[in-house]
Amino acid sequence: MNRVLVVGELNVDLILQGYSAFPTLGKEVLADDFVMTLGSASAICAMGLARLGAPVGFLSKVGRDPWGDYCVQALARAGIDVTRVERDAGLKTGVTVSISSPKDRALVSFLGAISALRAVDVPDTAFAGFGHLHVSSYYLQQALRPDLPALFERASRRGLTTSLDPGFDPQEAWGPEIREALRHADLFFPNEVELEALTRVSDPVAALRSLANGRTRVVAKLGAQGAVALENDAPVRVPAFPMTPVDTTGAGDSFDAGYLEAWLRGRPLVECLARGAACGALSARGAGGTATQATAAEVDALLRTRA
Repeated sequence: MNRVLVVGELNVDLILQGYSAFPTLGKEVLADDFVMTLGSASAICAMGLARLGAPVGFLSKVGRDPWGDYCVQALARAGIDVTRVERDAGLKTGVTVSISSPKDRALVSFLGAISALRAVDVPDTAFAGFGHLHVSSYYLQQALRPDLPALFERASRRGLTTSLDPGFDPQEAWGPEIREALRHADLFFPNEVELEALTRVSDPVAALRSLANGRTRVVAKLGAQGAVALENDAPVRVPAFPMTPVDTTGAGDSFDAGYLEAWLRGRPLVECLARGAACGALSARGAGGTATQATAAEVDALLRTRA
């Protein structure tokens, strides 16, 4: 299958898991467990793809610090090509603190190097040997964001397909400029919160139609309600897999990996959605976004439960 180039952010996740009450100013609460793991939406998607057997390369910037060492080594251990990851002594690698429960989580992030990557750091020569370009965390990658349409256009001219996951906008501005990037994107992966915020439309199917541009397939990740996308303007839905989640961190990024791996193999839409949903569900079995990501065999086994 086509090699996937993931251009994006790298950071560590410090996960405080399980709490009796969510912390408030001036008070201290205790967590049941703590895990340090590889974080960032881009890296979690890349790790998920590699776990499924897809060949992956990663392009990013990190600091020349222990956090950067940790991130690069984690990717390399998963078989991901890290030769395009730049180590910059003038930057600090990003860190996210996740306060997590089985139902949801809250995140506090220090961007550091995350906001330093620019489109000029992705020359056309970086596309050589790859068939697909994926970018996550549109709103966090502040230096990359203005030139992302041009980056996607350059990749398309070199024969790559492209995909984008917006992630949450910490400013909650949800500006319309993302639609320019979508003009050059083949796939777009918002979750239900992001989809409604971007379109100001509460019904997911109507929101999908409002983003239609004649090129981009928008795939809405709806959590417990599964996932939906349009095919010939008709909604195609798959339900979520019933699971008892341990931690939902990165489940949407694992969904992206499952959908992309199936899509790059030419599978039909409903199967891409189902494999994405399976990967998202299986990733929530353990703490952090990458510890329990699915293998292809595990996805197949879960899908057989619906056969």
